[in-house]
Amino acid sequence: MLTSSQLANYARVLFWGLETARTEPYQPGDIILIRTDLEAMALAEAVHEQCMRRGLNPVIRVNPNPTIELNFFTLGVDEQIEFRTPGDQELFSSLNGLISLIAPSSLTHLKDVDPAKNAKLTVAKKYLREIIDQREMQGSFGWTLCVMPTAALAEQAGLSMEEYTKQIVKAAHLDAEDPVARWQETFDEAVGVKEWINGLDAVSYRVKSENTDLVVGPGEMRRWIGVSGHNIPSFELFLSPDWRETEGVYYADQPSFRSGNLIRGVRLTFEKGEVVEVTAEEGESFVRKQLAMDEGARRLGEFSLTDRRFSRIDTFMANTLFDENFGGDFGNCHVAVGSSYADTYAGDQAALTKEKKKELGFNDSALHWDLVNTEPKTVTARLRDGSEMVIYENGEFRKS
Repeated sequence: MLTSSQLANYARVLFWGLETARTEPYQPGDIILIRTDLEAMALAEAVHEQCMRRGLNPVIRVNPNPTIELNFFTLGVDEQIEFRTPGDQELFSSLNGLISLIAPSSLTHLKDVDPAKNAKLTVAKKYLREIIDQREMQGSFGWTLCVMPTAALAEQAGLSMEEYTKQIVKAAHLDAEDPVARWQETFDEAVGVKEWINGLDAVSYRVKSENTDLVVGPGEMRRWIGVSGHNIPSFELFLSPDWRETEGVYYADQPSFRSGNLIRGVRLTFEKGEVVEVTAEEGESFVRKQLAMDEGARRLGEFSLTDRRFSRIDTFMANTLFDENFGGDFGNCHVAVGSSYADTYAGDQAALTKEKKKELGFNDSALHWDLVNTEPKTVTARLRDGSEMVIYENGEFRKS
């Protein structure tokens, strides 16, 4: 487990992330939702203290434990799964910030639940995400999240609790003398890379590895963002492409857990922007059901690259937050099928209406599922003048 000083550092880093992720500064009286798993309660206490000292109004929501969650899906009928809790819409419409503390007691308790039920819940809760997405675009909302070590995570990652905890401490810079200053250094370093890649005027990116050959079109009015405080840790740079310009094959060599299911070796073939062929070495039926969640679930919502020089994560962690930021020997590329991120729009966020998003090819879906490739790879940008340049190789961005 984390020491008291590490918990205090974690809370400080989370507030750095929350403040960095929002365009407007926080003011006394702002409402912050602290959403926590039971095993992260020690960190929730430290975060709550930070809120109180800043004059903020924290609201605590504890996530259901595995038994409650399993009962919900196995006993719940459609009306119960789609039930809207009174007050949720009012709360989310007033939120100024959200800090999510992830500490699962089990990763496999939902493995026998029909994925269609889980998908139904995701779709039913989409209205809440749309509320905070809109508030974020207006500059009145920011969010961040993190992971606490648990026995369930360590077991599924094949690590001891001590090893798992050390990975979190290392990745989140909790061992630094001043972890907030260390994160600010990482942020500043990433700014230079983002300025460079956003200045290239690329019309497509081609990712090639042993098992991947994928072309992604960024579309119009896009920008690369990342290392923005939204996730602790976060080392990735990403954009939400024009989903209509995706062609080729993508392979996720890194396993992932989703809704209690272990998924390995997902291979997706895209034609004219949509998945037309799906295979998986493990969990293929589950993958197919996820991609059938809604119309946008078979389309690309995110394209991301992580520079291994930024990331201190060098092992599988059985959690997407860490695994999508994997550094290792060759960095990583990951894509997300499903919803896009409006903040990758290069124009005025407040002017990005649903109609404008559709026109520009921003994907809309209740699903957002990150699939990670850690193979050695080359990413080549085709520029508007017809020339090509390698922008990423051997796990590193190649600034020229």
